[in-house]
Amino acid sequence: MADTTHGEGRRASSFPPWLKKTLATLATVAATILGLLFVTFMIGRVMPIDPVLAVIGERATQAQYNQTFRDLGLDKPLLTQFWIYVTDVLRGDLGESIRTGQKVTTDIARVFPATLELATLGTLFGVVLGVPLGVIAAVRRGSWIDQLARFVGLIGYSMPIFWLGLVGLLIFYGILGWVAGPGRLGIFYQGIVEPITGMLLIDSALRGEWAVFRSAFSHIILPASLLGYYSLAYISRMTRSFMLEQLGSEYVITARVKGLSEWQVVWGHAFRNIRIQLITVIALAYANLLEGSVLTEIIFAWPGLGQYITTSLLANDMNSVLGGTIVIGTIFVAINIFSDLLYRFFDPRSK
Repeated sequence: MADTTHGEGRRASSFPPWLKKTLATLATVAATILGLLFVTFMIGRVMPIDPVLAVIGERATQAQYNQTFRDLGLDKPLLTQFWIYVTDVLRGDLGESIRTGQKVTTDIARVFPATLELATLGTLFGVVLGVPLGVIAAVRRGSWIDQLARFVGLIGYSMPIFWLGLVGLLIFYGILGWVAGPGRLGIFYQGIVEPITGMLLIDSALRGEWAVFRSAFSHIILPASLLGYYSLAYISRMTRSFMLEQLGSEYVITARVKGLSEWQVVWGHAFRNIRIQLITVIALAYANLLEGSVLTEIIFAWPGLGQYITTSLLANDMNSVLGGTIVIGTIFVAINIFSDLLYRFFDPRSK
């Protein structure tokens, strides 16, 4: 009996910890995606929109209505409908858009690069300015620059993004004329660059079309800056909080007693210890910009995923709305997994 127990314990202990964490992560991801699909499925069923009439129109006959009702599988039990819905999504079939007459996946592949480009540039803006601002504010706690950083963060959190967008258009486009207006590209430059990645700044640079690049940059700089300002407010605030905690630690005091320069203490020791926390903060900020740029895209007539979902919702095109929601939710999960992998890479103790 003792030998059996010892053998069982040895087999249990030989199970690799990294495999346990991998399986746990995969199970969490699967449960999250399944929950997302269940929520979107139920939304499609409880919305006060008849999916049959949305397809065939209100002038269809009763026979046409009944046939379409069966073709859509709405005559089947709810559990069977959900199973069909899940299998279709896993195969990459998000249905057909009533508004455009194309596959929802085709539409999303066309509009998502615009959102990706906008959110990426906004996040870069927030990181490049927000991280140094948060560090300096923590080092100079109580000074004017600390007060300025807190004021900038407060404005970023308090002001509605649509209001900032309208004011920005009025000042920088309408009055000063420093940037281009709504849209993604000037009319004269439409169709000149053949898409490679779908992101105009990258594609125009790769093609060597610098006039197109300047036009695209002039259109994107204002909405990206506004999104970046929202991201900056969050990143600078969290960076300041993390740095204040580190600067009050004993190892920082010891480093200063040893005669290390302020640069070495701040950036070589304190900042190095908050990198892991910043990874999660930046990843969340990026995910929030990807899913939360709807109002910005509407104000600036930006042909991205947010505007696509909003336009589809107004047109009662639920396939497009739910398809876009699934894509955004999946991207949010993927970014969180990626940040977790980076966390483990920079912090071996979490492996």
